[in-house]
Amino acid sequence: MSEIPAKATESEDPSDGASAGGVDSATAPGDAMWQISPPGSMYDYIKVASFSIGPGGLVDQWSLRAEQLFGIPAERAVGMDPIEAFIDPDLRERGQRKMAEILDGREWTGVVPFRVPDTADEDRGEEALAEVYVMPTRTTEGDRAAVCIVVDVRTLRSIETDLAASQAIFGQSPFGFLLIDPDLRVRRANMRFASIFGGTPDDHRGKGVHDYLPRSEAERVSATLRRVLETGNSITDMHVTGFVPGSEERRHWSINLYRVHSGSGRPIGIAWLGTDITARRAAAREAAAARRNLALLNEAGARIGNSLDLETTARELLDVVVPGFCDLATVDLYQGLLAGDETPPGLADGSAELRRVAYASAVSDAPFVGGGSPVAVGAVHHYPFNSPCADALRTARPRNVPAEEGGLVQSTLAVPMVAHDTVVGLAQFSRTKGSEPFGERDRDLAVELAARAAVCIDNARLYRREHERALILQRSLLPPGDPEASGLDIACRYLPGNAATEVGGDWFDVIELPGHRTALVVGDVMGRGLRAAVAMGELRTAVRTLALLDLEPAEVLSALDEIARGLGTPGGVQQATRAARQPRDADLSEVYLATCVYAVYDSVTRRCTFANAGHLPPVLVEPGEAALMLDVPPGMPLGVGGEPFEEVEVELPEGALLALYTDGLVESRHHPLDEGLQAFVGALTDPTRPLEDVCDHVLNTLDTHHGEDDIALLMARVQGLPADSVGDWALPREPRSVGRAREYARGQLVSWDLEPLVDTTELLVSELVTNALRYGEGEIRLRLLLDRTLVCEVWDSGLVQPRRRRARDTDEGGRGLQLVGLLSAAWGSRRTPRGKTVWFELPLPDGENTLTDPAEALLSLF
Repeated sequence: MSEIPAKATESEDPSDGASAGGVDSATAPGDAMWQISPPGSMYDYIKVASFSIGPGGLVDQWSLRAEQLFGIPAERAVGMDPIEAFIDPDLRERGQRKMAEILDGREWTGVVPFRVPDTADEDRGEEALAEVYVMPTRTTEGDRAAVCIVVDVRTLRSIETDLAASQAIFGQSPFGFLLIDPDLRVRRANMRFASIFGGTPDDHRGKGVHDYLPRSEAERVSATLRRVLETGNSITDMHVTGFVPGSEERRHWSINLYRVHSGSGRPIGIAWLGTDITARRAAAREAAAARRNLALLNEAGARIGNSLDLETTARELLDVVVPGFCDLATVDLYQGLLAGDETPPGLADGSAELRRVAYASAVSDAPFVGGGSPVAVGAVHHYPFNSPCADALRTARPRNVPAEEGGLVQSTLAVPMVAHDTVVGLAQFSRTKGSEPFGERDRDLAVELAARAAVCIDNARLYRREHERALILQRSLLPPGDPEASGLDIACRYLPGNAATEVGGDWFDVIELPGHRTALVVGDVMGRGLRAAVAMGELRTAVRTLALLDLEPAEVLSALDEIARGLGTPGGVQQATRAARQPRDADLSEVYLATCVYAVYDSVTRRCTFANAGHLPPVLVEPGEAALMLDVPPGMPLGVGGEPFEEVEVELPEGALLALYTDGLVESRHHPLDEGLQAFVGALTDPTRPLEDVCDHVLNTLDTHHGEDDIALLMARVQGLPADSVGDWALPREPRSVGRAREYARGQLVSWDLEPLVDTTELLVSELVTNALRYGEGEIRLRLLLDRTLVCEVWDSGLVQPRRRRARDTDEGGRGLQLVGLLSAAWGSRRTPRGKTVWFELPLPDGENTLTDPAEALLSLF
């Protein structure tokens, strides 16, 4: 048995540390024969073992492979009779004869059934079948022996079955199958793969992924193959894009990759299983497009038209389509329609001016290179007659706009926005290079989206027109600029509701009254729209007319109540009074109700008289004190009728702050009235700040941006006339009082440095005092007031109001009041609780006002 080297037996250990690539570089060439076979050797799969039989027919050498095959260690196997140990008792006699023949020098090959003993007492173990090759040998002493090579037949049969199955799977698979070696080269390809990429399976041997895929895709796949080879982690459903020979159609494949190992567990390559999913991808894109279109339509229905603002509605359209439908979008509307015209000029040929109201881009805020001259949002422009956009406007049909050379846009749809058979504008949707061009389904979707937006835009346009008309009417009825008043610092704010709400009927007014008095008015007509604005205008005009009559605040509100009841009746106030006495069903649509607070402030006494018709209470802030709401009886709203109004007189300290307001300032859907009033009172903390700053602070502190209602705020700081600006004298009822009145007036005007007014004032004072002596009653009182103008008042106890008349040329008298009217800027009379007051007003000499010469005025009377 000396012919079997010991090293050969040791090399049979499969756990040997030799490298998988072949001979180690440190091994001498003569020793290479002792190295294990490279990975993939048949011995990794076939169980082969060897042992030797001595001259006595007993095992004298037992290899490690034999230990693995039979499960018996060498120390137990050496010395055993192989026939007795492994052969079934029924076959032992025949086995002994064969062993004798072998020891006589004959070779033998055959298939032998055997069993593996479990224990030393030869209990029956596992039965198996082995192919045995016995070769006679001689020992060093010349005795006959034998070497046995044993192969497990079950393993061979399993390999044969596996090879057949592998060949069937590899060759008959309907999928592309590749076996890629560790160098990422194709070692084997199946027929399906060859039928797609051409040639025979052998023609693809040795090729790499760069031979089949574009460069970028090939690099990605190569990196994935290396990762699979290094980590052993399989890849499932990796999508790969490329082309097949002879076709320019882009194809898509789903690739599965997994590492392949040898029988000893060593990696020998990667299996590639590919499926063409081009059709499936196309169907998935179609389904995704349909779902996307449906989602866009649902989103458009939810988001477009939530506002009645034109620009907002256009932006809502672009928010829906960018980037979900396109990369770039614009909306142009006819300028004529925006200006209120029903039919814009040039609509028939599409050349009318348009204004760009919205723009959106998912790529860049800057215009695309090669996209033509950019049109800024808000700019007015028009399209050339022969352009696709003008053609779309003419025909009301969508048009494709050709892409310009060198631009980033590859596909553009110009879609007319049609509402109620009227083209209101044009929407353009663009996709950049790299995106899928617009198809027929996209065109239909664009038309539907544009039509929905067009209807909302047209509704917003009609509403804007009505809203602007009502707002213009309302603003025209409000005081222009910041009103001025004697003894008051005035600041006011008016905030209309947002575009989603109709114009309300809120108003305020500051009316100058004789005697440096001022009427402050704030009101609110219930209702919205033009109806409320017109009613507000009528009531405001009525308030100014009644204020000029110098009525008491309660009398003003009573007269307003009658007027409000007559607004909804064709016959006016009298018809409304008659109808009120007759039982009838109330038509609420014709009922005009309003709330109003009316206050008259006297700058000389700093006393203010309030009357309230169902309005919110005024707020007063005295210096150093917290703000408080004045207790003014609210009364009934105007238009209800039947109830008198009460007056409350309050003395206002110097520097006090008075605030009148409407409910829009303190009440909204999310803030109850009580909370709003408390917040308003809390915001008025520092009455010494500039009045404009106080107004801004109030509006910024309170929730004034809800837009649910109009907001009117009127604030006044008390600045009474100084004592040295008032001259007040009592005159007895005697003729000498006329001359004394002239002296008082002259002395007072000289002390005020108003010498240019002395002559005129003396003349007019003598006329008024003379009238009081002749036609009045009781004590006479003369008062001069200096503020922005000079006011002279003559008081008496008579109730008969002076009446101006034109004297005839032959009359000796009757020209006094004519002279007063000629020389003064204004004059009049008013009732007082104790009689009447006749007054006149003169402008102060400032270089701009030219005084009338009394002599010329006297001559003009004749």
